[in-house]
Amino acid sequence: MMYLRRNNERGHARFDWLESRHSFSFASYYDPAHMGVSVLRVINDDIVAPGTGFDAHPHRDMEIISYVLQGSIEHRDTLGSHRKLSAGEVQVMSAGIGVEHSEYNVSEHDSLHFLQIWITPNIKGLTPRYQQQPFEPTPGLQLLIAPANDKTGADNANADVLSINQDARMYRVQLDGQDLELPQRPHRVYYLHVIEGQVSLQGETLKAGDAAAVNTKQDAPLVLSGAQSLHALLFDLPA
Repeated sequence: MMYLRRNNERGHARFDWLESRHSFSFASYYDPAHMGVSVLRVINDDIVAPGTGFDAHPHRDMEIISYVLQGSIEHRDTLGSHRKLSAGEVQVMSAGIGVEHSEYNVSEHDSLHFLQIWITPNIKGLTPRYQQQPFEPTPGLQLLIAPANDKTGADNANADVLSINQDARMYRVQLDGQDLELPQRPHRVYYLHVIEGQVSLQGETLKAGDAAAVNTKQDAPLVLSGAQSLHALLFDLPA
């Protein structure tokens, strides 16, 4: 079974300084049929006006990922982190027992465009921590985030990935003309969110802003085909 989430079905919020599209229920947008997929709780597609941003606000027991598409974020938090996060970089903040942070568009002239992603952790009450990593564009499937206890991933000092406190992985997918068979493990949920371009998955064409979730109890392979300038994120989640 495949679940589709089309771009025009997402929640939409517009303010003087922010335009946001919500894949799942968030803030004033509430839809009980779309509360998340597995442990993936939030994907917000945010465009922030020049010189504005999110004032300091608290989080607790959540793995918070920022994926910058255009512009730069100035990040400050109560852990003492003060960093600039630019396009091509990925940030993970594990909120644990509690942390406050702010995120601002550093430019006074250009908009900031980024995805804000929340994943619920498998352990609560941990010590908060902050990570940031640039990733060079790589054609195909590129692992960006892995479980903190994955010895083939984030705990390996030579592995160029970030870590979260959950049995979940986030990949970047970049294809143009090639087909790609996605990795599958039994009893998992795979969620593909298209950022740019288009691709076909199980006979359905997905374009920018579209998403699909597939449960891998089925036997058929998951193949991305007909990709045109595809830039997407793939989440490997517990069923």
